[in-house]
Amino acid sequence: MTCSRALAAAAVAVALAVGLPLQAAEGDPAAAVQKKQMCEGCHGKEGYRTAYPTVYKAPKLGGQTPSYLVKALQDYRSGARQHPSMNGIAATLTDQDIVDLAAYYAGGAK
Repeated sequence: MTCSRALAAAAVAVALAVGLPLQAAEGDPAAAVQKKQMCEGCHGKEGYRTAYPTVYKAPKLGGQTPSYLVKALQDYRSGARQHPSMNGIAATLTDQDIVDLAAYYAGGAK
């Protein structure tokens, strides 16, 4: 593990241990490059509309705030926010995956 990844993991652990919101931890946008494939199926296509479970336009992730993205993924993972595809995907994400993806997309990635 690189020094920056170790520091990011430590920041997540400290934030969780002291009860800070996860978005207070630092994410590593470079690490998200390896993790974003599952997002790109829907969110990486301009004007994409999904047919499951209902037809809707997949929202753009690039440029969203990290706190919004972290909260949304946490809510999908916990089931507080319902969408079958997103609940299943978010269930596979670690806390570090979430902050890394939030950092990546908040940086303006499409």
